Amino acid sequence: MSSVGVPREAERLEALRGYEILDTPPDGAFDRVTALAARHFHVPVALVTLVDEDRIWFKSRYGLEAQQIPRSPGLCASAILSDEAYVVTNALEDPRALANPLVAGELGLRFYAAAPLLTHDGYRLGTMNIIDFKPRELDDNGRWALQQFAGLVMDQMELRLSARKAIASLSQVYRGAEQGTDVRQLITVSAWSRKIQVEGEWLSFEDFLVSKLGAAITHGIDPETAGVLNRGLDPQL
Repeated sequence: MSSVGVPREAERLEALRGYEILDTPPDGAFDRVTALAARHFHVPVALVTLVDEDRIWFKSRYGLEAQQIPRSPGLCASAILSDEAYVVTNALEDPRALANPLVAGELGLRFYAAAPLLTHDGYRLGTMNIIDFKPRELDDNGRWALQQFAGLVMDQMELRLSARKAIASLSQVYRGAEQGTDVRQLITVSAWSRKIQVEGEWLSFEDFLVSKLGAAITHGIDPETAGVLNRGLDPQL
């Protein structure tokens, strides 16, 4: 998928809202990714952004106070038009960026690089991006690394989406779908502690599976994850 057409935009927004992440509180997992990206690329600002209908909202921000900016004109809105990394080496010389409030305003953005947050079915929800206040370049290895950081962000988003779906299904099994009870009234999930409240009792996800459903838990690593860990961040592998 090389571009986001108008008909696809409605589908993209629907996919974004399906993750139920817009306007959620700060999350340590995402904040660790932006902090690590800022350190890896030696930049003062790193962001996880989500491109909503009329705004660009920052799920995580390192080195920036603003929580969101208007979508138009937005660098992140342009960055989701392609699956490839989007790089502005000097914003003052790039017509794509001159009208952006981060460039024209007090922040004085000069360098911007972003990799799209790409879902498994091809929707670009936002970006993992890095910012500097002076012009600079980003080589192929840097572009590759930025895409890996974007992949880490999507891993976190997919994990949370899968957990919500699993918990909804498991709660139906636990209570019995025939009771017709609203699933949202059965359990409460704390995004901060990753615990589940069932009948006033807070349980870890593992305890919920074991004590309430009798499931077996393994702490082994699946082959795909093991392969990723073994490869690390080496683009040659």
